[in-house]
Amino acid sequence: MATKEFQNKLMSLQANMLNFAYMLTSNRENAYDLLQDTTLKVLDNEEKYVENTNFKGWVFTIMRNIFINNYRKVVRCATVLDTTDDLYHLNISQDSGLDTPEGSFGASEITDVINSFSDDYRIPFSMMLAGYKYSEIAEHMNLPLGTIKSRIFFARKRLQDRFADYARD
Repeated sequence: MATKEFQNKLMSLQANMLNFAYMLTSNRENAYDLLQDTTLKVLDNEEKYVENTNFKGWVFTIMRNIFINNYRKVVRCATVLDTTDDLYHLNISQDSGLDTPEGSFGASEITDVINSFSDDYRIPFSMMLAGYKYSEIAEHMNLPLGTIKSRIFFARKRLQDRFADYARD
């Protein structure tokens, strides 16, 4: 593909790229920045484009990858490492100012309610809280995935109903 044709194809996608960037970032300024970064990267990598490949898909993949890399960079920069000798910063309360379940209800109260569930609901719900994926829970319990999702949904619902009075206070 000739350079001029390549550039024309890229310019014809700018509106679509801006919409996709806005969908990813949810911020107009960040979307324009992402659009600009993507356009530059696509132009810099023109020689890597293979003829008869979905051009739009190639460009959008580049945009998505730039967004993901930028997000990971922000997360890395926001990570706080405690390098003090006695790990002083780890012992400081990290109150975010947001209401947490532990702040609204006693953790032991929540645990007691979860433990009062029958095994059919308690086990999948506890596994989900421990970080297992629904598919892993289903495999462990030898049950269909839909059954696991339903049981976890109903366990959540029971917790919400049980602590509804606290939410109103």
